[in-house]
Amino acid sequence: MKTLSFRENKGALVCMIGVAINLLLCAGKIAIGLMFGFVSVTADGFNNLSDCGSGIVALVSFYIAAKPADRKHPFGHHRAEYIAAMITGFLVLFLAVEFVRESVISLTEDKTPILSWVVFLVLGVSAAAKAGLFALYRISAKKLDSDALKAAATDSFCDSLIALTVIAGALLCLSFPSADGWTGLVVSLFIAWQGVKILAEASSKLLGQAPDPALAKHIKEILLAADGVLGVHDLQIYGYGKGVSFATIHAEMDASLSMLAAHTVIDDLEMQVKRETGVTLTVHLDPVDLTNREESTLKIQVWEAARELAVGLELHDFRLIPNTKKVEFDVGVPYGCKRTDEELYDALVAIVKSLGDYEPVIRIERE
Repeated sequence: MKTLSFRENKGALVCMIGVAINLLLCAGKIAIGLMFGFVSVTADGFNNLSDCGSGIVALVSFYIAAKPADRKHPFGHHRAEYIAAMITGFLVLFLAVEFVRESVISLTEDKTPILSWVVFLVLGVSAAAKAGLFALYRISAKKLDSDALKAAATDSFCDSLIALTVIAGALLCLSFPSADGWTGLVVSLFIAWQGVKILAEASSKLLGQAPDPALAKHIKEILLAADGVLGVHDLQIYGYGKGVSFATIHAEMDASLSMLAAHTVIDDLEMQVKRETGVTLTVHLDPVDLTNREESTLKIQVWEAARELAVGLELHDFRLIPNTKKVEFDVGVPYGCKRTDEELYDALVAIVKSLGDYEPVIRIERE
């Protein structure tokens, strides 16, 4: 295993602090909850125990992410953080189900817990400690861009609110003995909601989320600002965890440029994108014949008619095949477009044929 980077070392240290604090809170709450008969306090204590497990999982994920790429994992192990977040989500959900059961049992037995200033002291310290952990996790998550710490920050914020809810429930026990059971039920459902959110976000990233629009815009701007690039399209970005992203894009350039000149421009752009964004980019060259007036005129006419079909429609790779009437082009269609691909295809064929005796070859792509 390679030496941990600054990011991984800082993340590991934050996780260790979180585990230590949660262990102390867990021991205190479980002891007080069992001693004075508060199911909600006991449930909150076991919630802190799950936080310890989550912290350990996150800690391990930083060490796994530090492993270098190998033959079986050529893009590294950075997605380990997403897996860690999912394990955290499952742990939280498991505990939530258990405490729903305990809360229901408490309501059916109708036991009256023993009120003591010790209970309120422990819960007050817990609320303050969790608020502090929330601040630590949130600041660290932003600095390190860590999903595992982001999940821990959300968890700590909710835990602070839970502690305040349990305090309110304990006070209500003065008049309503069953308030502890109802409070435990509320706490359990709140814990379950946290687990669902963590699982949803982590699984979405593992499945492959759409890239950050700001990143995609920045990459396009870099290419379009370069001399010789007439247009770009078909940008696709693939992420393999923090700091490991690859992308491909098509760049339109004057067909009269020599292969050496075009290759030099593309090489420079790939290096610039890597330097400014950290993304490893591969540029595909699309030559455009600027001397073919019939093709240029036809492209403008087709585009002006096509953009009325849907908002955000893109037209690229437009070619009039030499010595024929065959017209080829691709059409990028936003996912939000209500028209089907078949409807768009028929409409585009009609547009091309209305401009002359052309034979259209059209490829529809959702992007």
